[in-house]
Amino acid sequence: MERDSQLKLYEAVADQLKEAHTRVRALQVPEGVRMALNRKLLVISAAAKHDLATADRRLSRFLMDLDEGRFPEVD
Repeated sequence: MERDSQLKLYEAVADQLKEAHTRVRALQVPEGVRMALNRKLLVISAAAKHDLATADRRLSRFLMDLDEGRFPEVD
């Protein structure tokens, strides 16, 4: 039973990561901002391999930041 819930969470995170990458690709932002956002997504993807629940929370915050137009500062 727990394995089923873990698989469902994995599928949800994978779908959200796919959506996040699509949204970042579509943003009209400077290339440095896009690269910083992609790095964040890579970190979240790597974290998902070790701690899926934490990666899910981080990804939710990432998507919320995108929704609210909060992007990383780039020099």
